[in-house]
Amino acid sequence: MPVARTRSVALLGLSGSIVEVEADLGSQLPAFLVIGLPDAAIGESRERVRAAAANSGCPLPARRLTVNLSPATLPKHGSGFDLAIAIACLAAAGRLDPGSAGALVHLGELGLDGRLRPTDGVLPAVLAARRAGVQRVMVPAANAAEASLVGGIEVVGVASLAEAVSWHGGDVEVVAVDPVLAAQPLEPPLVHSGDLADVVGNPEAVAALIAAAAGGHHLGLYGPPGAGKTMLASRLPGILPDLGLDQSLEVASLRSLSGLGVGGLSTRPPFEAPHHTASAASIIGGGGRLIRPGAAARASHGVLFLDEAPEFPTSVLDVLRQPLESRSISIHRASAIASFPASFQLVLAANPCPCGQWSPKGEACTCAPSVKRRYLSRISGPLRDRLDLELWVPRLTTTATSEGAAGRVSSAEARRRVELARAVAAERYRQTPWRTNAEVPRPWLRGAGGMHPGSRATVAIDRALERGGLTMRGYDKVLRLAWTLADLDGAGVPDGEHVGQANVLRRAPLWAA
Repeated sequence: MPVARTRSVALLGLSGSIVEVEADLGSQLPAFLVIGLPDAAIGESRERVRAAAANSGCPLPARRLTVNLSPATLPKHGSGFDLAIAIACLAAAGRLDPGSAGALVHLGELGLDGRLRPTDGVLPAVLAARRAGVQRVMVPAANAAEASLVGGIEVVGVASLAEAVSWHGGDVEVVAVDPVLAAQPLEPPLVHSGDLADVVGNPEAVAALIAAAAGGHHLGLYGPPGAGKTMLASRLPGILPDLGLDQSLEVASLRSLSGLGVGGLSTRPPFEAPHHTASAASIIGGGGRLIRPGAAARASHGVLFLDEAPEFPTSVLDVLRQPLESRSISIHRASAIASFPASFQLVLAANPCPCGQWSPKGEACTCAPSVKRRYLSRISGPLRDRLDLELWVPRLTTTATSEGAAGRVSSAEARRRVELARAVAAERYRQTPWRTNAEVPRPWLRGAGGMHPGSRATVAIDRALERGGLTMRGYDKVLRLAWTLADLDGAGVPDGEHVGQANVLRRAPLWAA
């Protein structure tokens, strides 16, 4: 058969497109060409495929082979096309059933000995195949468990090219080989394994943390070293509700695309805490021709924690401004645009000054006022304006510790409160695409929400808006937080007290100093 076809998947961000892999066997001088906008890794597949086929007992004919990856205008990246190219070439040479080859999507990298090696991004690729109506996909044996997380599609795991050819009806001797194993999944650091009951003597901070979890709000924590900012932030994922199936698949797909491995679907929200030396690309995502997600995308449906926030370069912090508004990340390159989800909760933690000793109570601080202002200004005003809560976390005293020990709240109890509040919000927004108060847009607040400027409940923040103490974005964030406080209290609609409390939580006292 001179032309044979099979299919594979090209990933761009989390989006996948079906690629038709065509192989033509010509009568010209022996050659092996791959066309259709391949990258360097796909171009090198010619040598991998030829060697793998020869070492598997089904060598390619000494004729001109032309492989086309269609559509030709779509960029293709990575070595995951090796198996599809090999199957299409062998089908064109008559070594296996072309009808069987065309019915499957093939994913996997070939070794020179014919064994199949695991590849990154198998989970989002299989999801894309299922969305395209594909019923069966062939992957390396090491990726079979990951691919099987997608329901509604049959997964065929093979360890070698010979096994794949035999499955398609080819006459080849299948020798048992040890499959190439995938690296063990990198587990996220267990910084969020503690219980909220470990926090003693900070009832206001615990209440603010529960409010942030209930409404999906972004949070800023400020205070001296040792006050417990990191401890509070690391407990936030533990009080968030479990992830749904679609959310778990999205989180696992992002890990797969990042090369971190997928051990299974996790129902717990992710937690990302990059070091302050991280670059903008590592936070937001990027790369050359192969665009990978950054920490902000991997934190989707969970928490992105930036400890020692003023130590991050301002340019790195400011790349988060657009994703915080749109809840998505778009990375533009000359040849393509990759999109990733960014529905994370941002938590910033910072000392009030370089020495860390400033406090609203006037404790000794060795920093000049200009030094303190310059230090805090590394967190830009537009980024702060996107935070829903800013909280001062004081250093604990012996008295506060002993008084707070009796009123501790466990993570399980806090999660129950958060789930109840989120259920109330979900019922309120059941006819809309939103599920948390932080997602509600301005028109709803002005319309169905009834919390427009001039209403009885908004008198206090109306004055702040007129004086310039609040931006319009900040005004809306106060209203969203007021709805969350009302949900936690079991009130149907926020009143003036909820709005006033939300306005107090809007700004930490150090910014007025």
